[in-house]
Amino acid sequence: MGMRAMQARAYTERGSQYLLVKAPPASGKSRALMFIGLDKLQHQGIRKVIVAVPERSIGASFRPTKLTDHGFFRDWLVDEEWNLCTAGGDAGKVGRFQVFMESDAEVLICTHATLRFAYDKIGADPFANCLLAVDEFHHASADADSRLGEVVRGLLADGRAHIVAMTGSYFRGDSIPVLRPEDEERFTRVSYTYYEQLNGYTYLKSLGIGYHFYRRRYLDAINEVLDPDKKTIIHIPSVNAAESTKEKYEEVDRILDHLGDVIQTDAATGLHHVRHKSGKVLKVADLVEDDEKTRNQVMETLRNIKDRDDVDIIIALGMAKEGFDWIYCEHALTVGYRGSLTEIIQIIGRATRDCPGKSHAQFTNLIAEPDASADNVADAVNNMLKAIAASLLMEQVLAPNFKFKTRATDDNIDGGTKIVDIDYTNSETTVAIKGFAEPSTPRVRQILQSDLVDLTASVMQDERVLRAAMNPDEIPPEVVTQVYVPKVIETKYPDLTPQEVEEVRQHVVANAAFKASSNGGLPELNDNLIKMADKFINVKDLNIDLIDSINPFQLAYEIMSKSVDADVLKRIHGAITARRIQMTEEEAVALWPRIKSFNETHGREPSLTAQSPMERRLAEALEWIRAKKREQMRAQQSG
Repeated sequence: MGMRAMQARAYTERGSQYLLVKAPPASGKSRALMFIGLDKLQHQGIRKVIVAVPERSIGASFRPTKLTDHGFFRDWLVDEEWNLCTAGGDAGKVGRFQVFMESDAEVLICTHATLRFAYDKIGADPFANCLLAVDEFHHASADADSRLGEVVRGLLADGRAHIVAMTGSYFRGDSIPVLRPEDEERFTRVSYTYYEQLNGYTYLKSLGIGYHFYRRRYLDAINEVLDPDKKTIIHIPSVNAAESTKEKYEEVDRILDHLGDVIQTDAATGLHHVRHKSGKVLKVADLVEDDEKTRNQVMETLRNIKDRDDVDIIIALGMAKEGFDWIYCEHALTVGYRGSLTEIIQIIGRATRDCPGKSHAQFTNLIAEPDASADNVADAVNNMLKAIAASLLMEQVLAPNFKFKTRATDDNIDGGTKIVDIDYTNSETTVAIKGFAEPSTPRVRQILQSDLVDLTASVMQDERVLRAAMNPDEIPPEVVTQVYVPKVIETKYPDLTPQEVEEVRQHVVANAAFKASSNGGLPELNDNLIKMADKFINVKDLNIDLIDSINPFQLAYEIMSKSVDADVLKRIHGAITARRIQMTEEEAVALWPRIKSFNETHGREPSLTAQSPMERRLAEALEWIRAKKREQMRAQQSG
């Protein structure tokens, strides 16, 4: 029926009243919705399909489409009258929305804003037996003040509407969940990973994630990463960002100067023609321009790209992110730290569309080195760490997920030992680990099945985890894996029992450790040896304590060490140390085995004045334990 793998997977769940589709940009979510929506209209008694998108330009993804050519039973048709993603204010569109709800028409496309205003006016009743499809669902949130979230919660409470929620990002940029746990429980989830997407492509086979550090002004460094031979979208920083010169038009002019000499601006397309020193004439689209007439002309040109040579480079500020289609894009070059992982995922998605002649796509983040003379060194360091965490997360997303099980004792068969510790069948890798806590409840299984990437993102965004990753000489891995990671899980899923938290924790940590060790592929395995954290370990010896002794997030430190000079690294350490992580009971307990081991090895207690940061941390933990003990004794005596 002309369905891609993700679309077929979503279509198998078409009977669900509430469906949540998590799939990368460019995986075909729009068409998946068409298949599901038409089935609900034809076979499930649904009266209408309402598609809500975040901005008008994305409405084009749901234009009329001939599906019968590929064997589907019906075409996707949208009457122009009911495409509300056209120019004009929301007030008039709300009136048309009302007329649509009272008419016999079946399909309407509108923006999130129009949906919110219409819902405020008409309430939940008219949505009975209708399908609401919310594209880019991460714009909603469980926050009580979220207007889009309020619409979804209202329809869930009413119980008569069907909802399909689609998102190309697995996470919001802030810490507020998209749905409350009790609401999310009602949704059937369909997940499709970046790894599956790349594997299913015909032409595009790899995606590179990188960062380039610069000093002073980004305009002096952009030439080092801007290749005019690659189809590129450049996102310059917001005028409010530290990286901005505050003169966005001048920034565009400087980038054009880097590319060559501007010959003319094409009156028909609005594109700048720039002659590169090689003699090639580049066609450059400027979406930073505020003049609405000029920008609309350029947007219209971009909407009608038919050929690889129609445009070479797009320069944008707030546009050309989610839902923007340019299949020939090979390089997404983003200047400055982006405050949200969602935004980064959306930008990367611009380069990950499959097309002939494109075997590799690249995302590059051009990041400012923290300047010692600046007042905001700590903020710059924090932004730098978060940018690297985003890149590490993408590396994790692009690698295959691992499955884990408890390793039983060796089976003695015919006098020999049979070990099946790493099983590569069914394109998945299952690893057996001694002492591993397998999922014991449906809730844990559901989290591990559909939220693993989302959860890993939350862990990598956690300030304690990031700071520990950059301080491997002070914070041992088991503090990260046994103390900080469970805290993130407890915050994200407050409904879990301690046992469920531990089961989720072990899976998250093991998955991250194996991915960090496997360089985006399967783990290296030779003669029953597996490489983890640059050491070869016998698979028979794999146990959860060993996994806990590896900090998969320490890659951030290794990247920094290789990418910046000693002076900058020292500055970064200084900023991190200045905001120390306070000792907690959980960390002191986690460090106790190391304190005992230190005593046995050195014949003395760790010292608070030691040169070694790790020894000082152990001494702080010992001091904390003793202070707590004194408190307890005083409480007993006074009791």
